[in-house]
Amino acid sequence: MTEHPAGKVSIVGMGSVGTAIAYACLIRGSAGALALYDTNLKKVRAEVLDLNHGSQFVPHCTVTGADQVDVTAGSAIVVVTAGAKQHPGQSRLELAATNVAMAQQLTPQLLEQSPRAVIVFVTNPVDIVTFAAAKAVDAPPGRIFGSGTVLDSSRFRFLIGQRAGVAVGNVHGFIVGEHGDSEISLWSSVSIGGVPAEQFRAQGAPVFDETIRARISAEVVNAAYEIIEGKGATNLAIGLSTARIIEAVLGNQHRVLPVSTVQRGTYEITDVALSLPTLISAAGAGDVLQVPLAVNELLGLQASAATLRKAQESLQL
Repeated sequence: MTEHPAGKVSIVGMGSVGTAIAYACLIRGSAGALALYDTNLKKVRAEVLDLNHGSQFVPHCTVTGADQVDVTAGSAIVVVTAGAKQHPGQSRLELAATNVAMAQQLTPQLLEQSPRAVIVFVTNPVDIVTFAAAKAVDAPPGRIFGSGTVLDSSRFRFLIGQRAGVAVGNVHGFIVGEHGDSEISLWSSVSIGGVPAEQFRAQGAPVFDETIRARISAEVVNAAYEIIEGKGATNLAIGLSTARIIEAVLGNQHRVLPVSTVQRGTYEITDVALSLPTLISAAGAGDVLQVPLAVNELLGLQASAATLRKAQESLQL
């Protein structure tokens, strides 16, 4: 299969998340070609047909699909969403064992089909799954990474913008650490139109006091639980945020995104995959930026790393 000039993107797993990523990529014109892979042939054929039927209304993109892994051959990026899904009340870490085994088995097969591909894991628990996948193959650092806290950071910015009455594009801030219950909001580096959050005022009164900050941080952590309880899965926003990651890689954009990578010493954290602001280019995940942290943020991040390391050890990773 020849490589598409505008970049072939393969999506593994055609559940609600994989489908949302494909749809977001199609609408945004993220990829020149999409290949969908799922073991359920009827489902994958139906999704290919449904997407292709809208091709008149979107930028040009070839959409194919199959129940065999070779449909992914020649990909620039492979996005993996396959795995058991999170049920109401279940934490992401509780999904680990099944999805880790899938990642260990699948990653070598995907690289065999596309030796130069960047592989992005979206499957939860994304940090543990990313770590297992990276350890299962001998790929250059950063070629395998997870979607991490890109979506969490988007939720964070949305809530801050809503509270401040400012467009979300003017809000800058990151969630770091685990994509899950131990994640950390970096309030000390949040800026709203260039104004630090703690100095941001409306009609002379501070907008982000300690209570409001704690409430927003909790809302970010609990957002997925609320959505899963209401509709069974989070899929639309993760579709959009993953399309954004894909564009950063295919366009060699050198964009800073909080993706999950196996850490190599930033904040003295090693041998655990978690999210920190990271430079994304055609080579995958590059340099990790060391944002100045408040003491409580650093301690929280290190605690998050310890939580993940404990989970990795329990799975003998």
